[in-house]
Amino acid sequence: MVEKNSEEYEGSARWVLACELQRLREESGKSLAQLAEETNYDRTYLHRLETGERFSKLPVMEALDRAYATGGLLMRLWGLARLDVFKDKYREFMRLEAKATILHTYASAIPGLLQTEGFARVVLSSATTPMDSDSIEEDVAARLGRQELLQRPRPPHVRVILDESALRRPARDPVIWRDQLMRISEAAKSPHVTVQVLPFSAGVHSLMGGSLWLLWMADGSAVAYLEGNRSGELIEEPEGVEQYRLSYDRLRDEALSPSDSAAFIEQLVEDSRP
Repeated sequence: MVEKNSEEYEGSARWVLACELQRLREESGKSLAQLAEETNYDRTYLHRLETGERFSKLPVMEALDRAYATGGLLMRLWGLARLDVFKDKYREFMRLEAKATILHTYASAIPGLLQTEGFARVVLSSATTPMDSDSIEEDVAARLGRQELLQRPRPPHVRVILDESALRRPARDPVIWRDQLMRISEAAKSPHVTVQVLPFSAGVHSLMGGSLWLLWMADGSAVAYLEGNRSGELIEEPEGVEQYRLSYDRLRDEALSPSDSAAFIEQLVEDSRP
């Protein structure tokens, strides 16, 4: 959950980013109205970024980087600040994820790396703990921020084994659901992303009801992150990581091939036409 009171995160990367945004605007001599006109973002929204009340999406930082000619500084600060949005265990996982060269995941629900903005908003709005609209929007921004990994000049190699159940439970809004299916289909065409569908016919398995991430670093070290509905566990011991890697390999053996998976998803896209 994102902190609302600036005193709660004073000294954090998010606090530094907010201070830097205010300093840059004051040094530039621009009013909030001028900055809003230049970036095409609402002045009230920009003000809340400067006070730390809101966390932005990556395109906002890109626009402000251009406006202040900071050479990517704001985007780098934003990359650190987004870690403050997440809880401790997940924050450490994201720190490692940002350095990984290979990412393998099994997901029983559509993972954040492949979610559209509309679908991410639907998922976060359905949380059992009530959230106000600002909290939801900040969590959406933070979740979409993870997708920056896939847009790098040298992105990591990503393999997603997606449980068929994730593709059979649509969003209530057919437009949002169709856009989400198309997003997965397009991602599977990227040279650095492989998507495989684990069909119902694979039967029961050891990772049911949760999600697994396996991350490999440039130095050859690896970690595993196991996530359930309400908790997450980071495994760094080699023996533990190896056990989860074996579980993952068994699922990969049972999954549809990448080409058959692509055809499966494309058929779902076709079936979702109005």
